[in-house]
Amino acid sequence: MMERKRTDCPALPPGWKKEEVIRKSGLSAGKSDVYYYSPSGKKFRSKPQLSRYLGNTVDLGCFDFRTGKMMPGKLQKNKQRLRHDPLSLAKGGKPDLNTALPIRQTASIFKQPVTKVTSHPGNKVKTDLQRATEQPRQLFWEKRLKGLRSSDVTEEVLRTMDLPKGLQSVGPDSSDDTLLSAIASALHMSSSPITGQTSVAAEKNPAIWLNTSQPLCKAFTVTDEHIREQELKVYQARRSLEEALMADGLARAAENNRELLEWKTA
Repeated sequence: MMERKRTDCPALPPGWKKEEVIRKSGLSAGKSDVYYYSPSGKKFRSKPQLSRYLGNTVDLGCFDFRTGKMMPGKLQKNKQRLRHDPLSLAKGGKPDLNTALPIRQTASIFKQPVTKVTSHPGNKVKTDLQRATEQPRQLFWEKRLKGLRSSDVTEEVLRTMDLPKGLQSVGPDSSDDTLLSAIASALHMSSSPITGQTSVAAEKNPAIWLNTSQPLCKAFTVTDEHIREQELKVYQARRSLEEALMADGLARAAENNRELLEWKTA
């Protein structure tokens, strides 16, 4: 047995009804369920459903779904609970304003405070602009490209390009294939000019004096003669491609004409 009580809800816009269903028997006797009905007769079983339906027309922040009343004190309690909830802080809540620096976790018996570095321009204590703009890079990461070869759709390994004689590798165990991959990666990923390792000290001890923004090769200079030679190679490649496309077009046209002639004489 259930007892139903339907009343007007003054906290919601005119026409909204609140229904309370009280259970009279069974193990859940005495408990009640609350529902809300819109002026059109649509039933709502929870506060999230009601909030999605009303949208921004009604602020349900302090609305109590069970009593059907606005309770500002409940909203204030929720704010205080969220302010001290660690899970809510991890999801984007207000962080702890404690500015005490952490202690370095070392085996030393003396406390060694960690130096706090910030990139905020208004900081008067210490500012590290290089750390804010540049990300750390692994030394000799080009060695991971060693042994990687490209292949066509038939899984046949393609022939690698021949590097110019002026490009010489720098660093431990660097081959021409690795250098070619490093230069290609630098051309695609870096916005600065590719000049190679300009420091002479990098050849003696690359682990210390290596410029990580440049590929592992000695400094080189591109002259006008190199540019003209490259332009000639590009021109010859385009001419070969144009001739191949023209020959393919003529062959296709001849094949179509032959098929058309066979169809007419059949």
